[in-house]
Amino acid sequence: MIKRVSLIAEIGSVHDGSFGNAKKLIETAAEVGADTVKFQLHIAAAETIRDAPPPPYFSGEPRFDYFNRTGFTVPEWRALRAHCDAHRVRFLVSPFSEKAVDLLEDIGVDMYKVPSGEVTNLPLIERISKTGKPVLLSSGMSSWAELDRAVDAIRRHHSRLTVLQCTSQYPCLAERVGLNIIIEMATRYGLPVGYSDHTRGPWAAVAAVVLGAVAVEKHLTFSRRMYGSDAPFATEPEEFRDLALGIRGIETMLANPVDKNDVSWLRVMKDVFEKSVVAAVDLSPGDVISPEKITCKKPGTGIPASEYQQLIGRRLKRAVKADTLLTSDDLEMKS
Repeated sequence: MIKRVSLIAEIGSVHDGSFGNAKKLIETAAEVGADTVKFQLHIAAAETIRDAPPPPYFSGEPRFDYFNRTGFTVPEWRALRAHCDAHRVRFLVSPFSEKAVDLLEDIGVDMYKVPSGEVTNLPLIERISKTGKPVLLSSGMSSWAELDRAVDAIRRHHSRLTVLQCTSQYPCLAERVGLNIIIEMATRYGLPVGYSDHTRGPWAAVAAVVLGAVAVEKHLTFSRRMYGSDAPFATEPEEFRDLALGIRGIETMLANPVDKNDVSWLRVMKDVFEKSVVAAVDLSPGDVISPEKITCKKPGTGIPASEYQQLIGRRLKRAVKADTLLTSDDLEMKS
């Protein structure tokens, strides 16, 4: 049975600290087909020193200041959680510190995502695992050995784990997507596998679903012209809607394997487009059929063209006009 793909709209920091934008992004995610929205919970003092360097793709302001400026209060987080419930989307959060996990447990979160940069942070992984909530484990910048340790740490507490193939490049180039790793992960861990997509366009995510991904995460923004670290490589609403429709269509295709030998439902098409044996000239009773006396033409409702050779040498028992389908009743019994 094909499992429904979880389509995650990664809101991340696209809201840029606006509580109103965060709420509207939840609404937009629900409207365009996401069943889960994902936020990031940064508590600057708990996760970074003040002069830690910014990522190469976003250096608009100091990282510590950025996290402080774009964070929400506890009441606002509660309201966002409630807003997800109201719009029937799951509330998924990436915590970047144990303090963030404590806050999320107080608020109530549906599931956790371990972000790519936290795969080697085993104390944080242990804290997340002990909650018993489902976990998505991203692999964006980890080696197999690092990922193995993280998987083992989570499995010690529970098995509700999905491992995500991800490449920590923004935007991710086609040659760095690593679709092969989706298959390797499934074999290596025997766990559900998903894909966290940083490419531009829908094609990597679509390919991941075909290869068996049960969860797909894609950044969502109102516009790629928005300020911030995530918006420039995110997906705009109509693009996300198209992706959602495509993934739901692929689910239907994968859930309905076709038996190539069952062509009964194509009977009308076969009748219209296939060909039958037809008299090439006027034929008289007693004529012996030879190659020049017959040909093959539409429709496919007579003797199939595939039986053409079997008619050679047979004798007619009645007249047949040129350009008329031959039938078994036109032919004498085989001797």
